[in-house]
Amino acid sequence: MSEQQQPIRVLNFFTILNRGGAETMVMNYYRHIDRTKVQFDFVVHREEKGAYEDEILAMGGRIYRMPPIRPWNTAKYKKLLRAFFAEHPEYRILHFHISELGMQGVIEAERAGIPYRCVHAHTRMRVWDVKTFPRFVMKKRMASHITHRFICGQEAGVWLFGKKHEKEFIMLNNAVDAGAFRFDPDRRAAVRASLGLHDELTVGHVGTFIYPKNHPFLIDSFAALHRKHPDSALLLVGQGDDLEAMKKKAADLGLTDSVRFLGSRADVKDLLQAMDVFAFPSHYEGLSVASIEAQAAGLPVLISDKVPIECKKTDNVFVQPLESGPDAWADELIRLAALPRTDTYEQIRDSGFDIVENAAWLQNFYLSLAKGE
Repeated sequence: MSEQQQPIRVLNFFTILNRGGAETMVMNYYRHIDRTKVQFDFVVHREEKGAYEDEILAMGGRIYRMPPIRPWNTAKYKKLLRAFFAEHPEYRILHFHISELGMQGVIEAERAGIPYRCVHAHTRMRVWDVKTFPRFVMKKRMASHITHRFICGQEAGVWLFGKKHEKEFIMLNNAVDAGAFRFDPDRRAAVRASLGLHDELTVGHVGTFIYPKNHPFLIDSFAALHRKHPDSALLLVGQGDDLEAMKKKAADLGLTDSVRFLGSRADVKDLLQAMDVFAFPSHYEGLSVASIEAQAAGLPVLISDKVPIECKKTDNVFVQPLESGPDAWADELIRLAALPRTDTYEQIRDSGFDIVENAAWLQNFYLSLAKGE
């Protein structure tokens, strides 16, 4: 391939390339762009290997490692960024997926003369803690150095960029391969058999085991459901810092045999087939990829009142306040699990959340930047 025919390379910044929402969303796009025209590379901030790394390398992507972003290593991180940008002048488009932690990278990229510095809002924090003020400072310092402000939803954009920048927001849908998730009764039966499920009412959840996802409330809700409907199971897909604590919680509640911790999985589209209802009691979200995938699989989805209603792309999304408590959640999950499963492919496609058209748009956006348009 001649120099003129080489794809442009877009450098994406992440913490670690595991199966989290933002990572899964970017991988969906990466799989569907024309990689002879646009290629994705990645900077990560962990030494450990992420779940998506082998796939990225197989698709021609490059992965670079930086140390974790910590207050005490700011000087070292700044020095490493300067050296990296000096060593890699080929990158003209950067896309940051690490919220306000991208501050130093965005500033140093501008200093290095990199013309396009995209920052992506993937979530909306709803918690006040010791990190609130530092987050505010980093967001403020980063603001004037950003060239393009991407959002997954309006609330996430306002949180990261502020209302005064709303007219600059670029909505990039958390699109999925709707056809791959389409409900199939035969596939459902096969997956349930492989999991040893028979007639159990099966609640499911996909998400990293961290505070925002609210796993303690989910397990409490399932415990209440299990008391009312003993022939039931909870499938939990994901990994994260709180995983072991949640395993202990399930054991303490006598639910060891009913709560399945399935880990990080590449077959989420199959596991969703096996579920009867999807529970999503988050403390806060941007616009969850997992909730879109669950809808694409035809599942009824119960979300908390802290999840943006923007995630409702089918008629199968229902809202339950967290304040109503685990017993009310259990009753609603039982009700929703009895609803007939439907094919929602056309609803997802018509809502603009099928990946094919979205990936073509993003590809053309990057190509336009590369041409200086």
